[in-house]
Amino acid sequence: MSNIGGIIKTIRNLMRGDRGINGDAQRIEQMGWMLFLKILDDKDIEMEMLDENYQSPIPTQFQWRNWASDDEGITGDELYNFIDYKMFPVLKNLPSASNDQRAFLIKEVFEGNNNYMKSGTIIRQVVNKLNEIDFNSSDDRHVFGDIYEGILKELQSAGDSGEFYTPRAITGFIAEMVNPKLGELILDPACGTGGFLTEAIEHIRKNEVTNISDRKILQQSVKGVELKPLPYMLAITNLILHDVEIPNIFYDDALSRELTSITQKDRVDCILANPPFGGNVTDGMETNFPNNFRTKESADLFLILMIQYLKIDGRAGIVLPDGSLTGDGVKQRIRQKLLDDCNLHTIIRLPNSVFQPYASVATNLLFFDKGKPTKEVWYYEHKLPEGQKSYSKTKPIRIEEFDPIRKWWENREENEFAWKVDIETIKKSGYNLDIKNPHKVEEEEIHSSVELLDMLHTSFGKSDALLSKLKLELKND
Repeated sequence: MSNIGGIIKTIRNLMRGDRGINGDAQRIEQMGWMLFLKILDDKDIEMEMLDENYQSPIPTQFQWRNWASDDEGITGDELYNFIDYKMFPVLKNLPSASNDQRAFLIKEVFEGNNNYMKSGTIIRQVVNKLNEIDFNSSDDRHVFGDIYEGILKELQSAGDSGEFYTPRAITGFIAEMVNPKLGELILDPACGTGGFLTEAIEHIRKNEVTNISDRKILQQSVKGVELKPLPYMLAITNLILHDVEIPNIFYDDALSRELTSITQKDRVDCILANPPFGGNVTDGMETNFPNNFRTKESADLFLILMIQYLKIDGRAGIVLPDGSLTGDGVKQRIRQKLLDDCNLHTIIRLPNSVFQPYASVATNLLFFDKGKPTKEVWYYEHKLPEGQKSYSKTKPIRIEEFDPIRKWWENREENEFAWKVDIETIKKSGYNLDIKNPHKVEEEEIHSSVELLDMLHTSFGKSDALLSKLKLELKND
């Protein structure tokens, strides 16, 4: 089996030598479209073997096997000109018949991405390294899953591209608790690179898929929407890697659809999502929502959207920031709608370093079912591992850390980390859901000697001021 980690590392170093690549985000986008084409071609070859009538939507000369797979193939200026002036323009304008979804996906991907590399010689070296990976080998595919996660993690340091990576421990835990079943429709309206969707696919495959017709049902069950071209391409590649022949991912802003146009035929059984938060929505998007729910905060609009998309008895597991749990006006009305329309049964409070290094905001996992109002909300405070001060790029949250919550989930009792709050208490507080752990004893703060001296100095300063004031008053008496 090839050393995929080593291959990706070599590619990164090769790309650093190309003057066209500037920074992580461009390097990942470059690797992204190459991987997309290679994986697509590997899948095409597989499909041609299974079905003699199958024909790839990619014109023959642009199929990976015909320009990239021969190590001694075209290189230098000839390769650069072929990619920039022939392949990209053709794939961006691929004619897609209404029944050829695969052609449509390829066209969408190439419309949104670029070839940044300027040296055809380095492109050839990169392509030759990628050819060492066989995506039709299940071993390589499995290992590549981990490498793929690694590439996605690197997006955290690639400027604002980082906002679409959710730690695998969280996507895995949410998928497990929402527990999607074969035949249910699953949606992520802000799917980023497809982390929640692939977790849902693997969860169902592990528990229920036994034959080809099950696989077909599963392929048609997942749906995502993604607004940015790079994560959109990575999501499609990710799903193709997870055996979804034609990923049902839309290159769009989920908020651009008028809320009232989402009716029964659009509704889904499960939503797993980490909607964008902390940012303003694109101008005018809020007008797709009823007046009393209009806001510029994307997380709050996504919450309304997700309630609308759920069927009665549908289930959701989502990530939301502390800011969405509290606040007056429209924020309060949105929370009231959530509690009136859904049973918000669980809120897991996460430490605020889970999304480090690109967001230090405190977040929560919310689990709710649509169709019955909330009577009580259970809270569970997730603790950092013993001796760890915060999560980081090198010490991310791990799936095993959710073991105590799993154990507690089925048989709920209050303990030092778990408490419940009834709906009347929540209503009285203006539908505030930002409720701190009542069992928590505030830990004594530990200060350095310099900090203690500063505090003492401030304290003496305050005492002196009070004494002077008192002296003055006594003089005046």
